[in-house]
Amino acid sequence: MNAPEIRPVTPSEFPDWLRALNTGFLRPPTPTDEEVAGRREYTDLTRTRGAFDAGRCVATFRSFAQELTVVGGATVPTDAVTNVTVSPTHRRRGILTRLMADDLAEAKERGDVAATLIAAEYPIYGRYGFGPAAWSTVWEVDVHRAGLDPHRRVPEPGDGGRIDLVDGAEALKLGPALHDRLRARQHGAVSRDARWWNLVTGRQLFPVDEWTEPFYAVYRGADGTVDGMMIYRADATWSDAKQPLNGAKVRDMIAVTPAAERALWHFLCSVDWISTIRTGLRPADDLLPLLLPDPRAARVVTQADFLWVRLLDVVRALETRTYAVPGSLVLEIRDAAGLAAGRFHLDAAPDGATCAPTTRSADLAMDVRELGTLWLGDESVLRLAALGRVEELVPGAAARADGVFRAARRAWCPDVF
Repeated sequence: MNAPEIRPVTPSEFPDWLRALNTGFLRPPTPTDEEVAGRREYTDLTRTRGAFDAGRCVATFRSFAQELTVVGGATVPTDAVTNVTVSPTHRRRGILTRLMADDLAEAKERGDVAATLIAAEYPIYGRYGFGPAAWSTVWEVDVHRAGLDPHRRVPEPGDGGRIDLVDGAEALKLGPALHDRLRARQHGAVSRDARWWNLVTGRQLFPVDEWTEPFYAVYRGADGTVDGMMIYRADATWSDAKQPLNGAKVRDMIAVTPAAERALWHFLCSVDWISTIRTGLRPADDLLPLLLPDPRAARVVTQADFLWVRLLDVVRALETRTYAVPGSLVLEIRDAAGLAAGRFHLDAAPDGATCAPTTRSADLAMDVRELGTLWLGDESVLRLAALGRVEELVPGAAARADGVFRAARRAWCPDVF
């Protein structure tokens, strides 16, 4: 049996590529003309690959340009990987390995510091050098148990600020700049393009989704500056006795000050008829539970790895982020693909870091996937050493590295891509 041909997709092959994509994600396979036109509008075919067997697409792979915020607030260019499928008839033939190798080689050549993805399945991507670098948590809040005003009075922010409900057009004007402020301070956050905002405000519809208009709540500080925005929907659940038991689901919540965060959550808990709130993707160390008089009212319903990182340029990756604790380390990085392998001397300090290849003896050795896991400061070097995933070559090096790499707050990526 001949190996499928791996190559970029042509315009005429795009509908067949979509059929293979839908097959992989267990959606109705044949795309509508509307879906083809809608997806083609934002798809860069030069970065859209397929595997073709006898002229039929049997695997899909796409990437696009993205910016990722690292510890300290700087951003780096990354290769965002998405739409990865292999049809069930062609699994276990090395197709994904070939697709990934081509894309990562191009990303390295372009000068991307890393590749990123959201992993639907945990075991797949480690063998390509990806490591889980940021986790997400979803809470469900029992509003009646939260301990807030039982009469559901709209709470005053207490700092002279206010909350207003706006429409989608106003949210579209305010949201991008607000998100840019968030990602300037939140490591793990990624850039959003105009299409993201058009979709969330209904200006553009995703071809396979039905549009339900959400609510947009905006928090303005005492000086009128927009410091927060929450996008949420509510269902229409009623008890047998015809009493409202509505649930709210948060689609997106941006807060760049603790005051905005507190005000927006307290506001949503004050809305009449809402009994439960699903928070959407939040940081693992989110403030939400402790913003409630009874933190147990916020129950974790999902906590899982989310953003995966594959480093392509170790020097730039380690020099771009900041370090709260000074330290000097020599790291031996293994990489089966040869994209980021080497021995590197990191000299980290709060006012900057330098990193360069070296021939000095290594303090620690690890696979590139482990360095990706540590890069955003969310994981402990000591934990990985205990698991055998980091090799301590000099006694005490793991403890020193743990202090160097860890960040004060946990990494967080708010977005699926």
